[in-house]
Amino acid sequence: MITTSRKRLRAILAAGALVTSTALVLSGCGSRAGDAAPTASEAAAASCVDTSGDTIKLGFLNSLTGGMAISEKTVSNVLHMAADEINADGGILGKQIEYVQEDGATDWPTFAEKTEKLLTQDCVAAIFGGWTSSSRKAVKPVVEEHNGLFFYPVQYEGLESSPNIYYTGATTNQQIIPAMDYLASQGVKTLFLAGSDYVFPRTANAIIKLYAAELGIEIVGEEYVPLDKDDWTTQVAKIVEAKPDFIFNTINGSSNVGFVKAYYDAGLSPETTPIISVSIAEEEAPAMGHEVTGNFASWNYFQSLDTPNNPAFIDAWKAYPGSSGVTSDPMEAAYISLYLYKALAEAAGSFDVDAINEAAVENEITVDAPEGVVTLDGENHHISKPGHIGKINAENQFDIVWASDEFIEPDPYLEGYDWFPEDVRKSLVAAAG
Repeated sequence: MITTSRKRLRAILAAGALVTSTALVLSGCGSRAGDAAPTASEAAAASCVDTSGDTIKLGFLNSLTGGMAISEKTVSNVLHMAADEINADGGILGKQIEYVQEDGATDWPTFAEKTEKLLTQDCVAAIFGGWTSSSRKAVKPVVEEHNGLFFYPVQYEGLESSPNIYYTGATTNQQIIPAMDYLASQGVKTLFLAGSDYVFPRTANAIIKLYAAELGIEIVGEEYVPLDKDDWTTQVAKIVEAKPDFIFNTINGSSNVGFVKAYYDAGLSPETTPIISVSIAEEEAPAMGHEVTGNFASWNYFQSLDTPNNPAFIDAWKAYPGSSGVTSDPMEAAYISLYLYKALAEAAGSFDVDAINEAAVENEITVDAPEGVVTLDGENHHISKPGHIGKINAENQFDIVWASDEFIEPDPYLEGYDWFPEDVRKSLVAAAG
């Protein structure tokens, strides 16, 4: 894994000005990445990070229990692998990583409590983890209050950026919009939306409905089940009645198992009513309790990708103690996150949060990742990513049926899309919190 940073020669920076996104002032929505963070001197009084020794503490915060453990245990484990690799290569700024693992327990108040503990008691320099948007929303005000850093590795609904969060999973225009473009290219005319009942599916589906109208795709139904529930019988009966061309699945965690069971119990199949998912990857596919061959997923990384660094990554993961044996998009994005932090700290020459954020803007930070060379947008704290659609095969791997022509630059607020009006953007940002 190679990380680099190259100085940007930007006239506006030379003139002493920082380029920032247009301010979005809404109650409860937080600040954008370009907004002013506490200064180093202001943060120093609150920060207890110790950089005097030969180690640097980092926090790993993942749901090791509860409904999201089916996905997050692997993210936790690959963070350990990345830390071991970085330590074997000399660490970060000559310091070995000492990590503190915490369990978010699929409980959003617990994520907030553990973040507070990691920052104020364990004195970590940065935190890595989370999966659901609810977990990230719980962490966000805590890292902003303490001027800490949080690296979030999972695709999400967008409409957010923060000076205290770096996002290595896809934002909306890097996963959901490519999925919709693929469906339109396949002649899909009717779509049913099935999601877990929390912020990501609700917000993502609001965006999907807007873009579906632009593409001439009719939404023939929309159903949600709480994240901790797995009975989809009633909701799937509505899918049967609606007879959609495709189902767009924004369900997360073990609730997918109940959905897949109800889907097949109702007589649905990929041949008649295929599913495209944004949360089922190589690890989840064989855990569904039923063969899911023939259904689809939209991700930026698949184990089947043919890139220079992917074979070594797969081999290293398969050999790692406790490995699931397969790679996936969220765990690859988590792996990237630790290398991104290393690149940022080394570009800054410091573990100080303000110095790192300044380095993100003043340098071009890249990571030579298994999905390809990704580039950080230092102003919105997201990374460029390739788009891919995969079809599940009999080995629970994904045959890539569509790929973007180039890496997709992150546009978390969808400001480059005419079909996404400003008043809707503001209302969705406010609703997401």
